[in-house]
Amino acid sequence: MNGLQLLHIYDQQGGSHGPHPRAKGHATKNPYTVLGVDKNASSSDIKKAYYSLAKKYHPDTNKDPGAKDRFSEAQSSYEMLSDPKKKEAWDQYGAAAFDQGAGFDPSGGAGAGGGGGPFGGGFQGFGGGGGGGFGADINFEDLFGAFTGGGRRGRGQGGPFQQEVLVGQNIEVQTNISFMDAAKGTSKDIFITPLMQCKVCNGGGLKKGQSRTTCKKCGGTGTRVHFMQAGFQMASTCEACGGQGVVVPRGGECGGCHGNGVVRERRTVNIDIPPGVEDGMRLRVHGEGDAPPTGTAANDNARATKGDLYVFIRVAADSKFSRSGADVLYTASIPLTTAVLGGEIKVPTLESEVKLKVATGTGTGDKITLSGMGMPKIGGRRNALGDLRVEFKVQMPKYLTSNQRTILEMLADELGDKNAKRVMNLASMKESISKESTITSTSGDASPSSKSAEAHKNEGFLKAAWHKLTHQHDDVPPEEPKIEEKGQEEEPKKASGSG
Repeated sequence: MNGLQLLHIYDQQGGSHGPHPRAKGHATKNPYTVLGVDKNASSSDIKKAYYSLAKKYHPDTNKDPGAKDRFSEAQSSYEMLSDPKKKEAWDQYGAAAFDQGAGFDPSGGAGAGGGGGPFGGGFQGFGGGGGGGFGADINFEDLFGAFTGGGRRGRGQGGPFQQEVLVGQNIEVQTNISFMDAAKGTSKDIFITPLMQCKVCNGGGLKKGQSRTTCKKCGGTGTRVHFMQAGFQMASTCEACGGQGVVVPRGGECGGCHGNGVVRERRTVNIDIPPGVEDGMRLRVHGEGDAPPTGTAANDNARATKGDLYVFIRVAADSKFSRSGADVLYTASIPLTTAVLGGEIKVPTLESEVKLKVATGTGTGDKITLSGMGMPKIGGRRNALGDLRVEFKVQMPKYLTSNQRTILEMLADELGDKNAKRVMNLASMKESISKESTITSTSGDASPSSKSAEAHKNEGFLKAAWHKLTHQHDDVPPEEPKIEEKGQEEEPKKASGSG
């Protein structure tokens, strides 16, 4: 998944995603020391060290208050050492090449004072003269770009490579996936219409043979001064050139992009969504955002960088499962009889079905955990999985037949439950059966045991179970098996044979 970076929803502030800006007076830390590598380390060793620190101090997995700062330091150090120009600047000049106002200004000639230093002085801020004037941390071109609607501008971390960089805007889209796609991972096509470099003018914004001229309104300064009463002056951005100081001659704009250097094109970006993503996460696809409008830039040699594509992921709810982090939750409904007697049920998982034993006397709310059957863990060790947590819910019958109620009331009597409601009047039923047995035993010629056995001969299963539970079968003699008298049949045969 080259160029993709998985981020949580909290990381959605706009702007460039480079190193965090340093407050004035805070020296740049040694990137080799931060990453824990030697100065002669190879690019693969640097990358390996960065990935190790990023995994250790990522805010998603490390809740230590200082983990976020350590993660940012590692990110800034890796970005510095992965850029050949910035790495060369650090190796040659050290922190002086990156700390603004630290006494190094390669563009300054004779210093304005303060001891100079080995690099020719240069303690010059916005207006020259020792100490920084308006403050060297302010990039006024960023302020102008915010009002003129252009791309973001930046300068490559100060130092000896003060090249202007135009950064395009980021694009944010949303895609929906199912619960099972989130569990197993999937691939999605994202349709976007980003700003792309104009193929007619190659981003220059001009017709062939045309060039920009100095703005006559502001004289190339990009600002206009307005004189007010009492000698006050007010400066504002030149409305003719938009603060650029140069203008495109009338009729010299490129017909394809109208002088912007960029046009919108429909593109399809295929992204791989890793397994285990949660609802609200987002993927960052590097360099798939808008291209900056290079046609409106004052500097023709400015380096252009595309913005990023952010894909917000929405995971649909599932009819069977829910989740808590990497753990999958499932509620198993079981009948009352299974809960009381115990048994075995089938439980669905993310892959198939498994058989699960239900202990005798299981109640609603009882839980059991199946380890390693949950979601893949993002940011954890390789192939790490969460758990499947099953919660039981006993299904209580709302309506009972007369037979079911009879059996349950009999069970209540056996358990000695005096609080259960009785409607079947089992006590009078027992008394009536007892009287019938007494009357049968005192009348007729047949013995009581034979009449009782005859009375219970063809009764159904439920009645037989009831009679057995109420001890009505105690006086019934067991049925004797019928034995054929083989001896009597064989005697005549022997007699006839002898005669």
